[in-house]
Amino acid sequence: MPPSGNAAEGTSLWPVYEQALKGAKYVDLTHTITPNIPVWAGFAQSTFAPAKAGTDSEGFATKGEVYTYAKHGFEATEYALKTDQLGTQLDPPAHWAPEYPAIDELPATYAIRPLVVISIVDQVKANPNYALQVADIEAWEKKHGRIPEGSVVFVRSDWSKVWPDPKLATLKEFPGVGLDALKFLHEERNILLHGHEPLDTDSTPTLEGEQWLMHHGFAQAEGVANLDQVPETGALVIIGYPKFGGGLGGYARYIAVCPPDWPHGATIGHSDAPLPKSEKPLHYDAAAGMRVR
Repeated sequence: MPPSGNAAEGTSLWPVYEQALKGAKYVDLTHTITPNIPVWAGFAQSTFAPAKAGTDSEGFATKGEVYTYAKHGFEATEYALKTDQLGTQLDPPAHWAPEYPAIDELPATYAIRPLVVISIVDQVKANPNYALQVADIEAWEKKHGRIPEGSVVFVRSDWSKVWPDPKLATLKEFPGVGLDALKFLHEERNILLHGHEPLDTDSTPTLEGEQWLMHHGFAQAEGVANLDQVPETGALVIIGYPKFGGGLGGYARYIAVCPPDWPHGATIGHSDAPLPKSEKPLHYDAAAGMRVR
């Protein structure tokens, strides 16, 4: 029996890191959340502000006082987030169907999966309201092989290239994922979840794709970015999100882990810790509504 707290001989995952992950290329597929990013008009606008003391703290801060580097040695931010459907997201099925898991009830096994990227960029050039079809998936498989069970499938449309133009949230036509394609991916290929660049699954009047997904216990990713910088096959995706109790949406971060010879992305290096110092310190800009450099 191995010593308590140690992996049994031959089962350590550290060699996986050294042999595969350490030299890989990492691509962030996530939009930065700011007060001015596109959001559905039915939600109020979020705000960022310098954090203030909530109570009197003798010899440190008085109630309502803004924390500053000069006086207190640190600063913090007060986020008034008006919705959990903001920016790059992970929608748990409870977003539409309360009998299914909320964001905090998703299993830890969502953390890392094979990544499939299917492009509909050419179709969208001819029709901005184009939705992924089963034929597009079959064409991808003819070229790359069968989609792995349990994988994450991201649909590339390049819709996100004009982000954060607020007009994106008002568009009635945008690239989508067809209902038949969603059923095929989940029922025939047994994927974990799919993701798309727009903030909705499709432009149908009833949002039929999202409705079907949520009411069948499936999660989805929305607002994904930079899919032009990852390969169609061969990469992994790392998924992270805050664990809000009973949360109906996730402010998610998706990181693609690409092969070492991939031309895009960052590699693990000595500059990761300590992190480099910037010549321009962060400061709160009232006009921008957030801290900037």
